[in-house]
Amino acid sequence: MEEQINIGNPSYQQLYFIKLLDEYEINIFQLEDIEKRINHSFKDIQEVIKKLVQNGLLKRIEKGKYCRHNFNDEWVIGNYLVNDGVVAYWSALNRHGLTEQFPNTVFVQTTKRKDEKTVFGVNYKFIHVAKRKLTGFKMFGFGNNQYRMTDIEKTIVDCFDLPEYSGGYAELIRAFNTATLNAGQMVEYCKAVDNIAVTKRIAFLAEFLNKPDFDVFFQYANLLVNGKYNLLDPLGLDEGEYVNEWKIRLNISKEEISEICNKNY
Repeated sequence: MEEQINIGNPSYQQLYFIKLLDEYEINIFQLEDIEKRINHSFKDIQEVIKKLVQNGLLKRIEKGKYCRHNFNDEWVIGNYLVNDGVVAYWSALNRHGLTEQFPNTVFVQTTKRKDEKTVFGVNYKFIHVAKRKLTGFKMFGFGNNQYRMTDIEKTIVDCFDLPEYSGGYAELIRAFNTATLNAGQMVEYCKAVDNIAVTKRIAFLAEFLNKPDFDVFFQYANLLVNGKYNLLDPLGLDEGEYVNEWKIRLNISKEEISEICNKNY
């Protein structure tokens, strides 16, 4: 059923504001910069927007952030909820077509600290990271509906770094096996994440799964291998075969890895 809008009796300024949003094709905006974006100043912009929200022509996302009444792009909204927000982890895996599992949460990587939030029925989880880790993203979408999201290589590295946000380790292994990856980019992102265990896990899996053109990554990983054994699945049990070359303990066996990668859905 189409949403009913109570237009009421909007003032000329309200109508003119909506007209300007149409002309500039703006669907989502912040109060602090909207007058600059539409190249027009209003006597009381806060009152204009307040009335438009009351009349159902705009929706309030959170304090100072608004969108058109029919705008529901969860990826763009995720970027707006934090100024440096980037769609990442399981959400990016899905958007890149590397998993058919659909998360019921939009994962947003950011240098800001922000509590989990629900907007228009969609749950957003904000993953706070060091500034050096906020890299490897591109713009997706078109026009005013663009949003930042990690590229395929950064998405994979991020998920190995924080696998609890990847949709499950088996799903991450399957995604890694499926993805076409640039080994040089993988090196750069592993340097940014700065997690030796992540580099060792990726190196082992790349070698075992015969990922093509990964020599530059193996060379980099060999320089980092230390005497400490790390679990292949950091969230799993401390058990399994030891792989001396990469100092990895296989709490997911080679047979299980092969089964995961050969399983069809």
